[in-house]
Amino acid sequence: MKNIAFMLLVAGGLLIIMGLLFLLAGKIPWLGNLPGDIHIKGKNFSFHFPLMTCILLSVLITILINIIMKFFGK
Repeated sequence: MKNIAFMLLVAGGLLIIMGLLFLLAGKIPWLGNLPGDIHIKGKNFSFHFPLMTCILLSVLITILINIIMKFFGK
């Protein structure tokens, strides 16, 4: 039961962090505008895919999860 409780706490903490990130994302000017993010503007459409931002956030979240699991996991 301790393992399930721990995983639920970690998942809840990550959801809170992600929620705060979404709230603050508009206030971080470089988020979504990194070199490597794809911006295509056509005559009648625009397409935006933040590729480098996704990669950077993925690396940071992976490091954070590994640190949490190293200190609190088995």
